Amino acid sequence: MGGIMGKAMDDNLQKNQQFMLEMNRVTMERQIHMQNQMRERMAALQIAKAREMFVWLSSFYGISVAAMLKGFQSSKKPAVLVPLLPLTFLIGYQADLAYGTKLNRIKSEAENIMMFERDLIEIPTGLPSLSSLDVARLQMEEDAKYKATTPSTTQ
Repeated sequence: MGGIMGKAMDDNLQKNQQFMLEMNRVTMERQIHMQNQMRERMAALQIAKAREMFVWLSSFYGISVAAMLKGFQSSKKPAVLVPLLPLTFLIGYQADLAYGTKLNRIKSEAENIMMFERDLIEIPTGLPSLSSLDVARLQMEEDAKYKATTPSTTQ
């Protein structure tokens, strides 16, 4: 009789372990999908922000160009037009970021760094482990004990 119950309990334990593994897998997949959706939303937000900034900068650029041309007509000094050069680069950069292929080039460069220049993005001393976190936590607790028991010198 005990052998039958033991076998039933083993089968039940095995089914429970399989169920837990499946639940962990589903939970992990959901977390990955959630993080990816959050990343996509943040990227969309950054692109929208770049486009909004482009609208404001291009408006400023248009007004500035008109004012500089008017100033050049009245003064005939080419120095009045000098700010057009950096403003043109600024507008070009922002337009490329907002509507061009700049984000694709940035993504491509990031992939290149991840594939061929891993040493640039590695964490100093490697990934933290559970044991290193526990050591740091215990050290903080130990330090807190010493700080709490140190007599105060300010009176």
